[in-house]
Formats: sequence, C-alpha cells, structure tokens
Amino acid sequence: MWCLPIYDSSQACTCVCEFCCNCQGVSVVPEDFVAEQLKSVLSDMQVDVVKTGMLPSIGIVKVLSQGLREFPVRALVVDPVMVSTSGDVLAGPSILAGFREQLLPIADIVTPNLKEASALLGGQQLETVADMRSAAKLLHDMGPQNVLVKGGDLPDSLDAVDIFFDGKDFHELRSLRIKTCNTHGTGCSLASCIAAELAKGSSMLPAVKVAKHYIETALDYSKDIAIGNGPQGPFDHLLRLKSYVQNSCRQVGFNPSDLFLYAVTDSRMNKKWGHSITDAVKAAIDGGATIIQLREKDAETQDFLEAAKACLKICHSHGVPLLINDRIDVALACDADGVHVGQSDMPARVARTLLGPDKVIGVSCKTPEQAHQAWIDGADYIGCGGVYPTNTKENNLTVGLDGLKTVCVASKLPVVAIGGIGASNASSVMEIGVPNLKGVAVVSALFDRECILTETRKLHAILTESMSMQRT
Repeated sequence: MWCLPIYDSSQACTCVCEFCCNCQGVSVVPEDFVAEQLKSVLSDMQVDVVKTGMLPSIGIVKVLSQGLREFPVRALVVDPVMVSTSGDVLAGPSILAGFREQLLPIADIVTPNLKEASALLGGQQLETVADMRSAAKLLHDMGPQNVLVKGGDLPDSLDAVDIFFDGKDFHELRSLRIKTCNTHGTGCSLASCIAAELAKGSSMLPAVKVAKHYIETALDYSKDIAIGNGPQGPFDHLLRLKSYVQNSCRQVGFNPSDLFLYAVTDSRMNKKWGHSITDAVKAAIDGGATIIQLREKDAETQDFLEAAKACLKICHSHGVPLLINDRIDVALACDADGVHVGQSDMPARVARTLLGPDKVIGVSCKTPEQAHQAWIDGADYIGCGGVYPTNTKENNLTVGLDGLKTVCVASKLPVVAIGGIGASNASSVMEIGVPNLKGVAVVSALFDRECILTETRKLHAILTESMSMQRT
C-alpha cells in the first residue's frame, strides 16, 4: 500500500489515505508501477506540494527520492508512518535508514508521533515535553527544514502538546485533549492539512497551527461516533460520519408520505385575505394538507415563536408534522418536528448536530450535486424547484419538469416538488414517473386564496386521482 497525495495551488485539497480500523494485511504496490504513477502526475501538472504517507519498502523510498529530484516541488511534507496511533507497526526497521538518508534531508517538514520519533532516533525514550524538544533538535540535525513532534501519546499530559522546531526557535503548541477512542487517522490528516495549507501559499508555522486546530475540531466532532467493533474508532476528518450514523440508525418518525400535500404558509398572503396564521394552518389541515411549513419572513422572533407554538398544537392534534423554514432557533424553542433550509442557510449537517437525530430536516435543491450533498449531510428529504415560475421568491430560477426528474433520479432521498404548482399543473408534476417524488409543496395555490379549505380539498383530490392513475 502506497500513499502520495499531491497538492497544487490551484486546487488545494486534503487527500487522506487511512488504514482500516481493523487492518488485516498490507499489499505493497510494485516499485516500477509506483515510479510510473509518480512520473505521470509530476510530469502532467505543476505540483506545489507532495505529502508522503506509508512507504513500505526501501525501494519505494528510493523511487520517491529520485522522482522528486527529477521533478522538484515547492515543499515536501514527510509523515513517517511507521507506528500507527493504535500501536501497530506499519513499516520494518529497514525503512528507517531510507528515511534518514533519502527523505529527511530533502523534507520541508517531518511530522513523527512519539513512537516514530523514537524509532528514527534509534529507540530513544520520549516521556516529557523536554524529551520532545530534544528529539525535535536531533531530527532537525538529520536535514529537514522543520520538525513537528506530535505529543498526542505523551503520558500524564492534560493538554495535547506538539513541539515545532524550525532550526532556531521552539514553539510549544497546545490544544485541548479530547477524550475519545476515535483517533484513527489523525496523523495522516494532520500532515495532509499542513500540505494543503502550504499549497495555498501559507508559510510553515501558520500551516501547522491551522492543521492542529482542524484536528482538534474534528476530534471533538468525532468523539462519540460508534462504528465497528475494534478498540479504536474512525477519526471523522470530513465531519460527515456522524450524519451517516444518524441516517443509518434514525428512528422511523419521518414518513415520506407526509410530503404528499406540503403546505407552506405566507404571512403576506394571510394578511391580504385577513387570515390569522392559526386559522390558515387549521384550514389547510382540514382540507388534507399532510405537512405544514411555517415560512414567516416578516415576523419578529417572539411573534414567530408564539405563532409556531400555537400552530404546533393544531398540527399535533391532527397528527400532522410542523416544520419551520430556516429558523433553527425557533424550531428548537418550540420543539417543532423539524426544519427546512435553503442552500444559503445553515448547512443541513450543522442543523442535524443542533437538532439531533429525531427531527426532520429538508433541504432546497436544484441540482443532483446539491441533492447528493443533502443526503451526505443527514437530511430526510429534499425540496426541488422552482418547477414553474413563482411570485413567492425573487430571482428564483426554474428547473422545469425535466430538471425535476433529473434531480429525482439522482437523489437518494424522497423529493417534494415546489414552485408555481397548483390545481392546473399538479397532475403533470406527479406524472413524471419517478418513485421518490412523493408530493408537491404549495404556497400561493392554497394561501393566496379566499378559502384555504376549499382550495386544499381541491388540490388534495387532484393529487389523489393522479396517484391512483399511476398505480393502475
């Protein structure tokens, strides 16, 4: 197994090669093939930064060293993966000489953990911060421009202490020690983040500080994730696994059939027709609305909260879910059933973290890419549109029936269509022939009418007939 993430300044990204938490074995890529891979990449683009990971043979170390002499780069980040955070030995003793003689002299920074630093120094014991400083100095003498000795395994330390040495000054970098077993992949992620920051133009010490803060943040996010049966869990470097876990073990409170007739309130329309928000919601439910979303853009927070509490009582008395548009704070304060967020609002993964696994989260999407991201972030459904032009949102680009179908086909989540839908075109929407299109969301067709009850009953009947025809 061989890992060589490549970074260029036009698209700095973190590419992390991590070992499975329950590693069964390692298969080494042939040296000549590694050389071909390296040449293909380095000769094809202007590479700024190279970061090394596990290099399992002295031959591959030599291939890398030769490749970098032929195609010089701005910075080389060496993560001397020899002993994992879990204590597994990942490279034999023969590799040590290769690192000392071939890589450290050309490295811009080397990032060993305590066990790796000890191995590079011939077995020297590292048990204190003073030992780490001494090790950093000795490693610097081997040739790298900078050394970062990672003290995550330092015994009896209340903080996570790392020592950075640039040949002149020592920097003691401290952060909160996160109590968790989910540390698998932290070292690789740290070095990858340093490389990405360097590719973006950062100088070395700021890049290291950014990377350390990133690791602390991701560790804190990952600390309670439970995946797999091993003693050490995954470090969630992309802040996404929690959403996957929540999606896989979420309770079944959300029913996609609730999207059938999705009523979205509008305070201006209610004011125009003299309807109170509670009367409007009750009329829509009595007419057959299966889910209610409160979208009150002009209301003061306190007024919105009181209205939400009143509407929640009405909805729950009829067994209908109530969602809040955009306002996570209001949803939390009134204990609503969930929220619906747009692309410019709080990300769904953040909303999921705040609301927990039991609440419903919907996301507005216009593209397959946005639909996929909503699924990754832990959403329960997506709203796709505007299908047709509408007056309820300014500058709202329409996707049409073809765009709606494209998103539905790509989506792993249930879909509700929205935008300009009413009695005249609801059947056309529901007849596009995709099984995960579960209903329509409507605003003007219900609430910009004198009698909300009548209009809702009419639209419910149209949708019911359309669904019946599709089944036959």
